[in-house]
Amino acid sequence: MVSALAQQAGTQTFWAALGATLTGWAIGLIIALVAGVVLGIVIGSIPVVRAATNSTIEFLRPIPSVALIPLAVLLWGTDMKSTLVLVIYATFWQVLLQVLYGVRDVDPVARETARSYRFSPLTTVRTVTWPTALPYVMTGFRLGAAVALILEITGELVIGTPGLGKEIGVAQSSGAVPQMYALVIVTGLIGVVVNLVARWGERRALRWHPSIRAEVS
Repeated sequence: MVSALAQQAGTQTFWAALGATLTGWAIGLIIALVAGVVLGIVIGSIPVVRAATNSTIEFLRPIPSVALIPLAVLLWGTDMKSTLVLVIYATFWQVLLQVLYGVRDVDPVARETARSYRFSPLTTVRTVTWPTALPYVMTGFRLGAAVALILEITGELVIGTPGLGKEIGVAQSSGAVPQMYALVIVTGLIGVVVNLVARWGERRALRWHPSIRAEVS
């Protein structure tokens, strides 16, 4: 497998597949992160909206992302958009739910104090909601980064979107077992790196938080 990996690393096909996988993963993660944070803060901050959307969220959240594969293939074929839909859908719920938990955890006294001082909605979000929700946002980012990578590889493997997943499928169907497992090792290493980077980003963003300060000390 090491020999096969060395041979793969010397080909342009491998690096193109690696770039396609990382690109799809990054785009899907960013879109899901932005959408989850914005909608989570809006829904969590307005009780009427939260009550109106609660049943819809609970209905859509358990739907497996892979169940969308037939619809995605019907609409976009084997284009990158098909896999991107799976990545965004799965990652979005990871982020949204964490942000909702974070907004719900805001101290009612702090919220009422901001209201008494007539803070604008944006000022309230920036000074009251965001500091409390940020640890939850970073947890959603860390979980979402892993889920996004899983769905990216799965989409490439099942749909045939260009990337490492597709190359694994091609190696499997052609009986190239060492090449197949070499690519699997690469995807595993990417997962390790993604987790390490997410943990590093979490520690950097939350270096003021008591839990991170205790961990560092």
